[in-house]
Amino acid sequence: MRVYLPATLSVLAELHKTGLVAPAPLTAYAVTPALREWYTEGDSEELEYAALTDAARASLRLLADAPEAARRRAVVAAEVPDAHAQPVLDGAEPGLVRVTAEIPLSWVASLHVDDPGVLDEVALAVVLLGAADAGDEDASFTVDGIDDHELLWYATQELPDLLG
Repeated sequence: MRVYLPATLSVLAELHKTGLVAPAPLTAYAVTPALREWYTEGDSEELEYAALTDAARASLRLLADAPEAARRRAVVAAEVPDAHAQPVLDGAEPGLVRVTAEIPLSWVASLHVDDPGVLDEVALAVVLLGAADAGDEDASFTVDGIDDHELLWYATQELPDLLG
């Protein structure tokens, strides 16, 4: 199953250093039966993009919890054996899955990271996340607007350059 793991540049640095995204269990997003039901009109590519976008939003929350982290959302796309990726059936997020194994670099298909040119916008979205969660419409507009910035695609071989 292709999963999209929310991350930060610190997580990517650890992946480069140890060869693992760890520790398990890990939160990820994937094209689950619930996500297919949610996006009844979407083709497989649109569903994959929806899962990636959900992971990017979760990355924003990781940044809010890590004030020292560079303000760039990151997502690790990985191919995980189905036995290690279990949909979370709480209904809140239809693409949410729990990965029960550490992710070795050999499972990673690609990396997705914000362009450095959007650092200020991501930083503002991180600051406004709490207000958006509390119902502030202006804050929600700014936080939701960060989805307009597509993450850049990187091959796993580019990981050292991405971090450098």
